[in-house]
Amino acid sequence: MTLPPYVSTQGTQVWLSVKAQPRSSRTEIAGLLGKELKVKVSAPPVDGAANEALTEFLAKKLGVARRAVQLIRGASAAHKVFCITGLGVCDVVARLEIQSS
Repeated sequence: MTLPPYVSTQGTQVWLSVKAQPRSSRTEIAGLLGKELKVKVSAPPVDGAANEALTEFLAKKLGVARRAVQLIRGASAAHKVFCITGLGVCDVVARLEIQSS
């Protein structure tokens, strides 16, 4: 299986490269932006609110516990890297599948 550009693996962990767009009208996956998954987040980037909303959204979308999604890089940047544990790479890709228009 060929992995999408926003997914990589580190041992048993799956890493996601995400471009966050805070203060959107709703939280949703907005497609690909280069080699990143673009996610619109309704929360503002104040006091970590957008990071928390993004982490909760990814956990819900992937069907895993909140603690299984960890922000590794980019706490104060739009470009972020998340580590997903407890889920295989094929499952992550399938659950985050981008619908092409």
